[in-house]
Amino acid sequence: MQFQDIFADIKEAYSIVREVAHHTPLDRSNTFSRMTEGEIYLKLECVQRTGSFKIRGAYYTISKLKDIIKTRGCITASAGNHAQGVAYAASCARANATIVMPKFSSIAKIQATIGYGADLVLHGKTYDEAARKALEISEERKSVFIHPFDDPKVIAGQGTIGLEMLEDMPDLDVIVVPVGGGGLISGISIAAKNIKPNIKVYGVQASGAASMAHSFKRGKIVELQAVDTIADGIAIKQPSKLTFEIIKNLVDDVVVVDDNEITYAVFMLLERCKQVVEPAGAVGLAAVLSGKIDVKGKKVGIVISGGNINMSLLGRIIERSFFQENRFVKISGILHDRPGMLRDVLTIVAKAEGNVVTIEHDRTSQHITPGKAEVTIILEVIEINCVDELMRMLKENGYTFTKN
Repeated sequence: MQFQDIFADIKEAYSIVREVAHHTPLDRSNTFSRMTEGEIYLKLECVQRTGSFKIRGAYYTISKLKDIIKTRGCITASAGNHAQGVAYAASCARANATIVMPKFSSIAKIQATIGYGADLVLHGKTYDEAARKALEISEERKSVFIHPFDDPKVIAGQGTIGLEMLEDMPDLDVIVVPVGGGGLISGISIAAKNIKPNIKVYGVQASGAASMAHSFKRGKIVELQAVDTIADGIAIKQPSKLTFEIIKNLVDDVVVVDDNEITYAVFMLLERCKQVVEPAGAVGLAAVLSGKIDVKGKKVGIVISGGNINMSLLGRIIERSFFQENRFVKISGILHDRPGMLRDVLTIVAKAEGNVVTIEHDRTSQHITPGKAEVTIILEVIEINCVDELMRMLKENGYTFTKN
């Protein structure tokens, strides 16, 4: 088996990382097992300290460089989770840490990073732009740059997840892992394939940032011109030579999922498993639920890599999912702008067992004739058939509404 030196570090990291990191649950999901006809277990790194797996690689790396980092400090670039991992690990070592994050990073991740005591620099629109700035600062200050994935020690720290999964469930057939730059899946695949060579390891990327997937298929590193995905934690323009080499040799396939599939997985994790998961952390489940990875009749461990989601984004995902699930429905119609008209419509809505979420009443739009108003109502319904009955009742009472 290749990469034995990193595997040796993974075994060493296992005891060191446990000083701060939780041995997170490998939780069986009856719901997802039933939906996929496989036996689905979720490795819940979303409940890890700092909210993601990144504390593992950061803590192990800083523990090996503690003396030099105490003198010169450390710096990194991150969209958020690695930032928090480095900030926390540096605080444990009583060392200074500077984090460069893209300007449009999650407010929750920015605040958490500052909360762990790091100095924050916001620069650029993407991780790659932030990384270039961090390297410039590192050269100026002679501080230690801790790469989020292109570092054997970081990879080793992340690989402790693979040891935990096979310790808890030795007969796993498949492990599914989110992929950005590839540090997480590199560590897990080295650990898993050394322990159980016949296990299948699959990576998952967002279609709007699929640099590793393209590289894997073409057999050479591919750099994207731009990234565009809701999964900001894995929005990387290109993998490193190290992670690509590991993945090319040890990973069985890298598949992609789109943002709609990702948001559905985030919603399902929240509603069915009561787990708050960020989009990047949910891509593995998204791939399994969408059938991109065959899990029928197999024991499958899916790494849920992080839970640091912006609450406003989570709210939008929930609302969007309600519409997709036909639990929220929007209807609109033109009414005479007279007292009692809206009351009469809402009486009919109540009889049809619709629950009003919001109402918009517009009498100023240019396409509405004077004396009339356009009413748009968002309703919560028990089932979609209730809407058909509501539309029939409205029509019978002389109101013409359309379902948007």
